[in-house]
Amino acid sequence: MTEVPLPGGFINRVVRVGDTVRRPPSDRADFVAALLHLFEARGWRGAPRHLGLDGQGQEVLGYLQGHVAWEAEQPADVYADESLAAVARLVRQFHDLTAGTVLADTAEVVCHNDLAPRNTVYRPTADGIRPVGFIDWDLAAPGDRIHDVAHVCWQYLRLGPDAAPADIGRRMRLIADAYGLSDRDELVASVLWWQDRCWRGIADAADQGEPAMVRLREAGVVGEVQAAYRWTTRHRAALEHALS
Repeated sequence: MTEVPLPGGFINRVVRVGDTVRRPPSDRADFVAALLHLFEARGWRGAPRHLGLDGQGQEVLGYLQGHVAWEAEQPADVYADESLAAVARLVRQFHDLTAGTVLADTAEVVCHNDLAPRNTVYRPTADGIRPVGFIDWDLAAPGDRIHDVAHVCWQYLRLGPDAAPADIGRRMRLIADAYGLSDRDELVASVLWWQDRCWRGIADAADQGEPAMVRLREAGVVGEVQAAYRWTTRHRAALEHALS
């Protein structure tokens, strides 16, 4: 079967072969495989199926049909309130499935740790394009629920210099409400933690010569995340007030 390169990835070359996706296994491939098998066993359809390795040692995943929002310009439905609420509900679903499992270890749940439109599959519905699942689980690990919710607030709301604080505060509350996050006092602090951790991690790895991180820095990602961090810091009080 013909390999069709899938766009959007800075880190790995990913190809589609028929109804499967082939990619180099990550350093945490065993954990991710166990997580995807757990989702399959529980009947959750919001993640790819793990199908093993092919003859070339490539990881084989089921292909999630739909629109992956990896480009900067997206249909308005991707960022609509209804889609944001649906994303939050999907996150709550897989968090609840992993809570108390061996994979979560002593943490609350297993977190995806890279939730963003570029890792989200959308499909048309009677009400518009809506999210149905998440891809790229390579960074999944035990963690706190609020960490994934904060990452959603950062990435899906596109925090940064062009964002309107009042609207962002309203939509952060919408996400927290849709997820059912009861303790949200540290939500903005968690967003700042992610932003600081992200730009420093890319910069440090690029300094060490990691090709993927060098490409990210050259694409301006470090500066973009730093700008988002400054914006969030400047408007922190207003955002926390909106969540209270």
